[in-house]
Amino acid sequence: MDQLQLTEKAIALLQELISIRSFSSEEDKTADAIEAWFKHFDIPFKREKNNVYAFNKYYDGNKPLLLLNSHHDTVKPNSAYTKDPFHPHIEDGKLFGLGSNDAGGCLVSLIATFTHFYSQKNLSHNIVLVASGEEESSGPNGLNSMLPILPKIDVAIVGEPTLMNLAIAEKGLVVFEGKVSGTPSHAAHPNHNNAIYNSIEVLQWFKDYKFPKVSEVLGEVKLTVTQISGGSQHNVVPGHVDLVIDVRVNDCYTNREIADILTAEAPCEVRPRSLRLNSSSINKDHPLVKSGLALGRSSYGSPTLSDQAALNCQSLKLGPGDSTRSHSADEFIYIAEIEEGIDLYIQILQGFLK
Repeated sequence: MDQLQLTEKAIALLQELISIRSFSSEEDKTADAIEAWFKHFDIPFKREKNNVYAFNKYYDGNKPLLLLNSHHDTVKPNSAYTKDPFHPHIEDGKLFGLGSNDAGGCLVSLIATFTHFYSQKNLSHNIVLVASGEEESSGPNGLNSMLPILPKIDVAIVGEPTLMNLAIAEKGLVVFEGKVSGTPSHAAHPNHNNAIYNSIEVLQWFKDYKFPKVSEVLGEVKLTVTQISGGSQHNVVPGHVDLVIDVRVNDCYTNREIADILTAEAPCEVRPRSLRLNSSSINKDHPLVKSGLALGRSSYGSPTLSDQAALNCQSLKLGPGDSTRSHSADEFIYIAEIEEGIDLYIQILQGFLK
């Protein structure tokens, strides 16, 4: 099957995936559709919960392993949709539907690319394709659950919409629970330790705070207070105010270092929810990156999180579509973006796997 036919089938698969509800942890039917692709092409595959994966035909245990990964779960459609999110249809070159851009276009393009290389001999790397679930929820049964099952991964392409430019680094994430303390009392009596008033200086501290190390690719660590709550009724001064602080971590720090710094320096109690979503990157001189740059693609650092955070190897985020469309109402991807994505994936890997 030539590349044009493969691309047509990939677009048809994406339309089928859009028509199936596949919210995080509910991806069983889209996993079935992906299985059907492999059956059609006589490619042996395995399935672990809703993760479907396959290896290249001439797998050689002495060669390093390249992972191709993207996800088939989606967020729930927001209330601003004017089109049926589960009705895939094409208008003016745009394929509309929930998950079309994030990350269905990337997924089917990687599946088509894997199929293109499946039977090729004398590749420099083995290839494993993992169509994973639970990316949107960072759930326990997604790509992270596959890592103990798979052989050691040496390098990865994670399919997310990047306009087919090379995201050579991605910020990590730590979410902190904060507590600003005070003295509870009746509102009618004097109280010079009001937790709500105390939070004013605390919020200003978070607004002004800067982590000193700035990444060449990812820039500054970004710290944002995103939630605040306190008080139970009008005549009671609360004993504490609760905060949620979102910290996007560059590659100059580990998440543990960020937690240690804020725990020591913040003017209130802070506690991280999790430290597992670290920043990720790939060397700018890695052959996979060089292959993409040679085709005229640009490189950049990504502020958004993906399944790269689950990986310990060098990884590149790359895919058709535009990240700014993700989770938006009336989500779409251009058909031309999928066509270009498959073509560029194949060309990049031809340069890398020779």
